[in-house]
Amino acid sequence: MSTCTQPTACYNPITAYVSFWKRYVLFSGRACRSEFWYVFLVNTIISMVLQALGDSDGGILGTLYGLATIIPGLALSFRRLHDIGKSAWWLLIMLIPLVGAIALLVMYCLPSEDGANRYGEGSLPPAN
Repeated sequence: MSTCTQPTACYNPITAYVSFWKRYVLFSGRACRSEFWYVFLVNTIISMVLQALGDSDGGILGTLYGLATIIPGLALSFRRLHDIGKSAWWLLIMLIPLVGAIALLVMYCLPSEDGANRYGEGSLPPAN
């Protein structure tokens, strides 16, 4: 594990995406904003490319990739909420149409809590 004093400075799109797959079932701990948003960006780009390569039905590749990223995406969302000091139960706010999605988006954009919180020390450094 590499160490860094400012986790947000340690991530770039590649290290965030590699960490995403290496921690695909890690639901505990914390994930900084840059890790979360870089993974979101890379997943969106990959999904768009796979959908474009698919046939008129939307493409089986895009569908398979979407299914493959469900569990890792949930794990990353858990860790992102932990990083701002919120329980992963806050994901259930998505069940409220529109308002829930906006509230969760705002939470994902909040800065990390400084220092340790009940979910661990600062955000995890990039996975090697």
